[in-house]
Amino acid sequence: MKLKIHFSILLLLFASGGYLSAQKTVRVNAVKANDYGVIYTLPKTSVVVKLKVKQTTYQRGEFYQFSQRYLSLDPVLESKTEFALEDVMIVNRGVPDTDNSYMVTFKANAISPFVSLTEDGLIAAINTNAEIEAEPVFDLSVAENRKIDPTRYLTEETLRAGSTAKRAELVSKQIFELRQSRNDILTGEADNMPPDGEAYKVVMEELNTQEKALTEMFTGHSQTRYLTEEYVVIPENDAINKMVIGRFSTALGAVEADNLAGAPVYLTLTPKAGNAQSAFMTPKELQQFEKKLTEGVVYNVPAKADVKVEFNNRVMKQQEIDVVQFGNKDVLTRRAIDNKRQPIQVIFYPHMGAIKQLKE
Repeated sequence: MKLKIHFSILLLLFASGGYLSAQKTVRVNAVKANDYGVIYTLPKTSVVVKLKVKQTTYQRGEFYQFSQRYLSLDPVLESKTEFALEDVMIVNRGVPDTDNSYMVTFKANAISPFVSLTEDGLIAAINTNAEIEAEPVFDLSVAENRKIDPTRYLTEETLRAGSTAKRAELVSKQIFELRQSRNDILTGEADNMPPDGEAYKVVMEELNTQEKALTEMFTGHSQTRYLTEEYVVIPENDAINKMVIGRFSTALGAVEADNLAGAPVYLTLTPKAGNAQSAFMTPKELQQFEKKLTEGVVYNVPAKADVKVEFNNRVMKQQEIDVVQFGNKDVLTRRAIDNKRQPIQVIFYPHMGAIKQLKE
């Protein structure tokens, strides 16, 4: 069994949408110049395994050695980046099958016939325009945790201190003074209280900002972002059993299947019905079927399959998808689309090459 495996990493930082933008279509008119015919391509199924990855970057603070002594807080002990696999999404993405290109032909007296194709030549519609559904993506939004430069808040005495230990002591005192100032305002005991609600908000935000910046000189700083990484598998017409499509490491994130630094990510793909119908035909039946494919608009009839992704002895995602390679083909007769009085309109699922809707 041959399997085409493609590994790619797609970084989508701080994206907020749930879908990629829809692909555009191109209208191709069937005219005399092209012999009233439009060439199109049918897709084959690629199984796209999308990983939602949490990336956390830790930065050690200048006074980390004194964090417990002065603030009783556990610090970041070393600067590092860690990755965590948060979620998995499985998407059926059609890719052009160059071995399955066909031509839609119309009669010369047909009423303004045309075909809508995707940008990569997949059939989207006949005699009508079609909107292509956008591919779902993860929500990668994350609350901002901006690192603040603490040096702008240091006193002149701290800046002139001759040792790290002395600077740490002075900064810790400054932190406690900020906390006391905030507490005095909260209890109404401050010598100079904010005159109104807006001033109160500004003062409190500034005190919190200063305390956070100075505290991170001891505890360190962490920054989180989410990104999408994906593995793409193009099966042939056989099942896939626990195939290692990639690996994942807490230190490196998603890596390729041959990188043993990560734990394996497994893919299992099981067809629910038999293989393509042509595999069960006699030579005569196959000849008749191939002749039929020349007599109209060829389209795919995908078959259902169960797909499962596993990682660290855990099923991350399991669902049913349509797979072109496990199905067969059929033909929409030319008579149907050549109806002079009322040309038929055909809308396809471009990623599968299957008929979605017939309209007269």
